[in-house]
Amino acid sequence: MTERLADFYGTYQSTIGYIGLNGLLALSVYTTLSCGQLALGNAGFMAIGAYAAVLLTMEAHVPFGLSLLAGTLLPALVAVPLGLPVLRLKGVFLAIATIGFGEVVRLSLVNSEAVNGAQGIVAIPQKTSVGLIFAALALAVALLGRLKGSKWGFALEAIREDEPAARTMGIPTGAYKLSMLALGAALAGLAGALEAHFTFMVAPNGFGFDRVVDMLVFAVVGGSGVVFGPVVGAAFLTLLPEVLREVAPMVGIEPGPLRMAVDGLVLLLVILFLPNGIVSLAGVIRARRSGRRPAGGTESTR
Repeated sequence: MTERLADFYGTYQSTIGYIGLNGLLALSVYTTLSCGQLALGNAGFMAIGAYAAVLLTMEAHVPFGLSLLAGTLLPALVAVPLGLPVLRLKGVFLAIATIGFGEVVRLSLVNSEAVNGAQGIVAIPQKTSVGLIFAALALAVALLGRLKGSKWGFALEAIREDEPAARTMGIPTGAYKLSMLALGAALAGLAGALEAHFTFMVAPNGFGFDRVVDMLVFAVVGGSGVVFGPVVGAAFLTLLPEVLREVAPMVGIEPGPLRMAVDGLVLLLVILFLPNGIVSLAGVIRARRSGRRPAGGTESTR
């Protein structure tokens, strides 16, 4: 039994690690969604955290713990001056502005010979363990869980539901939104620093727009109404390709196209029938069995 578990872990160690990393990235999007802001610059923050930690580890020979701390704090510091102007924007305009920030970061890395340009940095010492990844994820969930029912959490809910009304009640909406943007940036930077020391390499093409879409989909599919929802979505969509890799030969379709089709179908079904994410599935089933309308309603678009 022990040998089987060891073989299983050896085979799927990378996948297990990415469940934790993707969970952190999903939570980095959840932080801004929790106050009704669609900020999508997380790939840029992730890149800043990853490169900062790697350069400190490899060039300055800083202990890994301090490199990890720097990779977490630096994106948060960058988020503050970025957030002051862009958080005045709303909806799609905020999304476009923050996506633009991420692309500026990525293209700057591509054109920087100091970090080996588009080829990135390789032979990074493996300092990250699966246990460390999940310890960071547990800490992030605990922190955000503590916020949920606190005065801070209620203020975020008020801002999400009706920002002008929250402002008239004396809630400093700008400070709350900026703090959540910085917290999301810190989580993305932490994930980037951990990933870089887990996969032995870091390159700009790993921080493109498709990475941002993945983060957002994790949160939407899992459910952004509860703290653990984005983590559930990240775990589900990280494991799905492994299942499809086994199914693809049976249906005569290449794994890549099959994964894209199934991912799109899952997202569509969740949006149509489970707008509160797959974490709400049990509640919907119970409500239907008892003849009641599900809490929040499947017609909800929030």
